[in-house]
Amino acid sequence: MAQSIYVGPGSFEDGNMDNFDFTEKSIRRGFIRKVYAILMSQLLVTMGIIAFFLFHEPTKVFVRQNFYLLWIAMAVLFIAIIVLACCTEMRRQFPLNFIFLAIFTCAESFILGVVCSLYEVNQVLMAVGITAAVCLGLTLFAFQTKWDFTMMGGALVALSMVLLVFGILAIIFRNNILHTAYAAAGALIFSLYLVYDTQLMMGGKHKYSISPEEYIFAALNLYVDIINIFIFILSLSSKS
Repeated sequence: MAQSIYVGPGSFEDGNMDNFDFTEKSIRRGFIRKVYAILMSQLLVTMGIIAFFLFHEPTKVFVRQNFYLLWIAMAVLFIAIIVLACCTEMRRQFPLNFIFLAIFTCAESFILGVVCSLYEVNQVLMAVGITAAVCLGLTLFAFQTKWDFTMMGGALVALSMVLLVFGILAIIFRNNILHTAYAAAGALIFSLYLVYDTQLMMGGKHKYSISPEEYIFAALNLYVDIINIFIFILSLSSKS
């Protein structure tokens, strides 16, 4: 929920309610700018590491010969996301919040680099382009639409559980049609998550919003949404 701001009685008597609204909107706009600045930095790091894995052949060979590095990256990723998601005080404490976010981003980028190295360069580039177009369109939609997606939290969690079961079935039965349906469903669900998290960040007239103090958490949510959309689209492109 958005952080509450106390307004003294004199503010209304002096006719300063417009100033209060302006201040609150200014705080929210500054928060949004900060979130997107952090998010863009994360995505630039990720794309740089993916490009390095795609175009530097010795790196591909080294990682494939030392596969344990992938498991280490997964363990680091798990620890970092637990800290960022569960430890509220640490998530708000500078510079620890940025340190853990940087660790999470580097670990995620390393894993993505390894995954992308298994695909053709044109497949990865196509997935990047489609992901960028989809995310831009969804972000503009989230800012302009009158529909309030912040009330969909419970439904999205339920859809995520269904997707998890669907993914387990896709692994067990290994069918191309099932795999394609799973990837398409995953891309759709995380597209909804992107709209949901964007509107949480926006605040305003939406029923639920995230506190301006939670800029790290907001950037983390958007980053995870975009990365998951990219992974599912990449998986779809490999089947085309």
